[in-house]
Amino acid sequence: MKSIEQTNFLGGEGPVHFDHILEAEEMHGMNRVYAKITLPKGSSVGYHVHNGDGEDYYVLKGTATIDDNHERTVTLKEGEHLFTPSGRGHNLANLHDEELQIMALIIYDHEKSL
Repeated sequence: MKSIEQTNFLGGEGPVHFDHILEAEEMHGMNRVYAKITLPKGSSVGYHVHNGDGEDYYVLKGTATIDDNHERTVTLKEGEHLFTPSGRGHNLANLHDEELQIMALIIYDHEKSL
């Protein structure tokens, strides 16, 4: 498992820690990312649009606040998830005291060849 930490990821605030469960080559062109993401209080992943893939956020711990395509704000708690399909955007923020841990899975719209 590869672990990395990035600051101001995609224009967000503060540190974001990624534990990549599988690397791209292990997913055989079907998925782009499969990772546990940890955000301390006040950290966020900046707003971004998915094109050619979709992303699912599943909350393991804490509370996630998500701007869903500039149409609504969604609050997710442990055990809840939100899928963002291709052509739509989102961000991810931890606005609460407890650390936020999510699973992120980015799935290609169709199988990509390696």
